[in-house]
Formats: sequence, structure tokens, C-alpha cells
Amino acid sequence: MDIAALVAWIVTALGGAVLLARWLGGGGLRRQGAGASRFPAPVVFGHFLLAAAGLVVWIVYLAADRDALAWTGLVLLVVVALLGFTLFARWIPVRRTTPGDAESTPAERHLPVPVVAAHGLLGATTLVLVLLAVLGVGS
Repeated sequence: MDIAALVAWIVTALGGAVLLARWLGGGGLRRQGAGASRFPAPVVFGHFLLAAAGLVVWIVYLAADRDALAWTGLVLLVVVALLGFTLFARWIPVRRTTPGDAESTPAERHLPVPVVAAHGLLGATTLVLVLLAVLGVGS
């Protein structure tokens, strides 16, 4: 279960990196004007940094086999999931609006739906796999 969680976490992180790059490339840090992002930068970067930190903790757990590290990874992942749900909830109304010109459309309007869906589903899968691994299921 530990390795399955690691693989799911890495694949999820790759999808997240694509989304972050698209958001930044589309002007996600624009703070004012009609095309200002609806995503607060601290939430976006908190989601990214905590997910990366949790992945590092999980890798260290796999190397050191310390239960405290596994639980720390799980707690970080729960916080990451909550931030992810926040971003998803803010993305849905923006996605449903009619696209305007590039200058007046927030960067998150252009995030690819299949990548957003895959990232969310893999994130949920990762959370379940990590929880099962921490509880010792399948070991």
C-alpha cells in the first residue's frame, strides 16, 4: 500500500504541476482588473508547497519506516485536500461563465477540464491509499 500511495502521489503531483504552470502562464498572479484570478495566490501556493512537503515526508517515511512520519504525511495530505477542495469550489463558477477576451478572463478559466478531473480523482485516491497505509491495511 505504501508504494501504491507513493505512485499515486507522484502522478497527482505531475497533474498539479501542469495545472500550476497553466495558471501561472495564463496570468494567475494578476491581482487587479477584469482578468484577475479568483484563486488566492496563498491558497494555490499553499496547496502546492504542502503537497510537495507531504510527498517528501512520505518518501522519508518509506526509507526510515517511522510511523510518526506516515501520520505527518497523512495530516499534510488532509490539509492539501482541503485547500484543493477550496480551489475546486472557486473554479466551478469561473468555468461555467462564458469566455470573454483573453484580457478579461481569469487564468483558471483555461485550465483543462480533464486534467482538473484527473488531478482531483487521483488526489482522492492518494488520500485513501495513504490512510490505508497508515492504518496498516494490506501490509
